[in-house]
Amino acid sequence: MRAVTIAPQAGRGKLALIQAIRPAPAAGEVLVQVASAGVNRADLLQRAGHYPPPPGAPPWPGLEISGTVIVAGHGVSSPRVGDEVVALLEGGGYAEYAVARAAQTLPVPDGVGLVDAAALPEAVCTAWTNLVDTARLRPGEWVLVQGGSGGVGSIAVQLAKALGAHVVATAGGPERVAHVRALGADVVVDHHASDVVAAVREATGGRGVDVVLDVLGGGGLADNVRALAPDGRLVVIGLQQGRRGELDLAAVLATRATVTGTLLRSRTPAEKAAIVAAVREHVWPMVADGRVRPVVHARLPLADADDALTSLERGEVFGKVLLVTGAPAASSGATDAPSAQGWDA
Repeated sequence: MRAVTIAPQAGRGKLALIQAIRPAPAAGEVLVQVASAGVNRADLLQRAGHYPPPPGAPPWPGLEISGTVIVAGHGVSSPRVGDEVVALLEGGGYAEYAVARAAQTLPVPDGVGLVDAAALPEAVCTAWTNLVDTARLRPGEWVLVQGGSGGVGSIAVQLAKALGAHVVATAGGPERVAHVRALGADVVVDHHASDVVAAVREATGGRGVDVVLDVLGGGGLADNVRALAPDGRLVVIGLQQGRRGELDLAAVLATRATVTGTLLRSRTPAEKAAIVAAVREHVWPMVADGRVRPVVHARLPLADADDALTSLERGEVFGKVLLVTGAPAASSGATDAPSAQGWDA
């Protein structure tokens, strides 16, 4: 099979298309013929040598795929051979075939094409577990989504609205602001031109937000704490502005704030299976009825994986870039979801 691996080059990994041995599923696993793989910021870190795959995972990147099950391992009754699925992986999605734990697969939702479905599993699982499990977001509360134009952020905006929350989101530039507003955000702040904390205070009548879902990390820590309402919850899921920041503990004490950091990839298989099961029960109906939809910036061939990651690194992507293998769909019943093809920075 063809796969995309990382070759050291001048201190920075470069992705290269290689021939690799097709994997075989163990007990509790399925082999998927990959139609499409989602591109994520974790793949950028892996390319740079900062985020090695967990033991047992293939050396090539890729945390989410869509495709067709072609082999079911021992003890697997669902999904079945021939089923179209999406899967949450520990790695190895940038390939024509990938092994997935059966408990970390979901059926391709109604109304979403097989290729575009790969934009969903990582972003939806991340948004769901952090907004609901960690932040305990409730209907009627206010949430600030830092990076509303990103892969997770574009899903988090839609999911928070579907859960009955009021959403403030950030984006860079008028065009991206308009696109995030079209996803349903109540207020979208151009972080290039406006003070985000001031905009949050204005939107909430001076109170602040109940939840911040943050991809900035250290560089956004102080403002995120200032944006919180009493008993607010800050959940850090990314480090785009660095891993270190100064935390004003007096502000945390005064507002009884909670500051939490989480990763999805490092969770145990049992934890991931529980998240996937919750997504299937609660979020998949929202996808089927259109309240949550994949946001696809571009679909590129597998051989263009390095270009896809570079585009993501430069901030040119709205939503997700997908790497398409060219594998045929098992059926033609689903149609492609609305796309952001051509949106840029």
